[in-house]
Amino acid sequence: MIPKNESPRSGIADAGYSRFELRAAYVSLFSMSCGPRRDGECLAQIKDIEEIILVSNEKAGTITTAEPTVEKETRSEEELDLPWQVVVYNDPVNLMSYVTMVFQRVFGYPREKAERHMLEVHHNGRSILWSGMREPAELYVQQLHGYLLLATLEKTG
Repeated sequence: MIPKNESPRSGIADAGYSRFELRAAYVSLFSMSCGPRRDGECLAQIKDIEEIILVSNEKAGTITTAEPTVEKETRSEEELDLPWQVVVYNDPVNLMSYVTMVFQRVFGYPREKAERHMLEVHHNGRSILWSGMREPAELYVQQLHGYLLLATLEKTG
């Protein structure tokens, strides 16, 4: 319980934490902790927005953090836009009714369409279940793997 004459924050220095002050035109939201108080003070200096942020502690040494780097997308637009196919292969383990049920749950196919794809897998050894953008195709393959079906992602063209 906090005594009436003290504020809730007055016990921070007593608890072993260093106090420091940040002065800048703009400060991002982040948290800093110096840990238990030692002989040295925890100092934080933030220079201008575009300069380096410097945090130092005499016991722990000096840590400098530069401006964050922005990673650029390495895949080309053509590669992202190409249609990708979700292909399911035949396996001797799963029942036909189970495979039909999985196609209905994952792709939302009506029973007739799901059965048609299941029979194509059964007779031809594979079936192309879906074609489109890469990210949804990856999700479909992952979901099919979750149901223990053998599925792959193939690029068309």
